[in-house]
Amino acid sequence: MNKPETRLCAHHLTGMSYRDVDLVEDLIGKKSFTEVMIMQILGRDARPVDMRIVDAVLVTLMEHGMTPSAIATRLIYMSAPENLQGAVASGLMAVGSQFVGTMENCSRLLDRIRQAPDGPAEALAIAREHRASRSPLPGFGHHLHKPDDPRAIKLLALAEAESELSGESVQALRWLASAIDETYGKHITINATGAVAALLSEIGVPTDLMRGFAVISRAAGLVSHVAEEQQSPSGRYIWETIDHAIPYVGKGKSHQQDGGQS
Repeated sequence: MNKPETRLCAHHLTGMSYRDVDLVEDLIGKKSFTEVMIMQILGRDARPVDMRIVDAVLVTLMEHGMTPSAIATRLIYMSAPENLQGAVASGLMAVGSQFVGTMENCSRLLDRIRQAPDGPAEALAIAREHRASRSPLPGFGHHLHKPDDPRAIKLLALAEAESELSGESVQALRWLASAIDETYGKHITINATGAVAALLSEIGVPTDLMRGFAVISRAAGLVSHVAEEQQSPSGRYIWETIDHAIPYVGKGKSHQQDGGQS
């Protein structure tokens, strides 16, 4: 078994190294957070196109309103206001296969299409598989944005305007979208995380790391929810609303039966 090693970071008496450069002399005040993040995660210098794509992705995923992750953060902050990081961490636990992190599963489908000898045929096979099994289509559909998700339209337009990108992953997503519409007999929108899957794939982000970009972005959004909670608390309102909205149906006594006075 080989001895583990790291290329990410090392500290020394007079400073610190990030990969092959000096933090103080080469990065602080000279590189943006996004530039350094790309360097650390992907192990190469960020190109201008990488910066544009990653910034667009991070801005898109930062905020989705009062979703499960934001509600979790607000409730935990209400319970433990001394533990901001715990509140944010609780919200990040909701970044998964159902919300925010769905680009990972969508990217796996795009990988299949790109690697297949006949991309459109593979896309059609994927659509038929999902319809036959009645399984969710990662990267497609939205309960509010109809007929199309404006975020996805903007993100894909940004990618298609970049001459430095191969366009293979965006094309795979387009093929899949057409196959889904044909198979289901109706238009199903590409949602934001579907577009994000294609964009991150275009700049070489491995499928298994994509959800990490959602975590980075959503962490900033959840800090903003804590900031608002400090100024205009809603955690207790959320708790009390749920407490009254979900009826107790046992045989014992409940505050719901006596007007909430117990």
